[in-house]
Amino acid sequence: MFPFSAKSDLPDVLLVDDDLISREVTATLLTMTGCNVHTADSGDMAVRMVADESCKPGVILMDAQMPGLSGAELIAQLRANTKASIIAISASEPSREITEAADGFLLKPFGAEALRKLIEGYKRQDEPSSMDPNDPVVNMEVLAQFRKMMPETAVRQIYKAVVVDLGKRIDALTSAIEKGDRAEVRRIGHAIKGGCGMAGAVQAAHVGAMLESSPLEPKDNQLDNSEALLHDLRDAARGLERMLDAELPA
Repeated sequence: MFPFSAKSDLPDVLLVDDDLISREVTATLLTMTGCNVHTADSGDMAVRMVADESCKPGVILMDAQMPGLSGAELIAQLRANTKASIIAISASEPSREITEAADGFLLKPFGAEALRKLIEGYKRQDEPSSMDPNDPVVNMEVLAQFRKMMPETAVRQIYKAVVVDLGKRIDALTSAIEKGDRAEVRRIGHAIKGGCGMAGAVQAAHVGAMLESSPLEPKDNQLDNSEALLHDLRDAARGLERMLDAELPA
């Protein structure tokens, strides 16, 4: 076996695939890329591994179609036990339900280069977050004001619109970061700061402000910092979704 060593700046990866050949080939590609790799042959096993912290992945690669616990249901159970980014992998186009639940998608067959680019887009889980840990997901005073002005259904619609808009901004931001377009990163950050600030979405607005302040000229690994902020923005969007379910159930 080749003596590959893990790169310290790459996230630990949990690979979930019921097919032995696919699992072994992908695990080998990940190892060649420099990742520490953990594997699970079923959705149930993956949930157990993250729940008992036998592994603490920064990224989870999961086959989109497996027997038993799989798909969007598996993603939901993983989300309940880990903050790892979840990437669906499949030999066919995934359902809309899966693409909306996952953080990304990779079509089989894929090579080492495609896998490396995907993994490098995510920071290690133990890196400090750029979000202020004291920031609430939502400013409760703003939420209370909305509730005084309009019915609960209308308030939910506002925050649902924020979540949907963040999804679009995240896609645009991902593209801008891949192109190295710092001006576009700043423009998107400004829009997020303004819109989320008006809605009282504190965490997302904070990340938007940090994106807006990114320098136009490349220096000090600024692109890597933008990718870390992108990761935080996904976390902020998921926090808003959890807030909706808790405070404003449909």
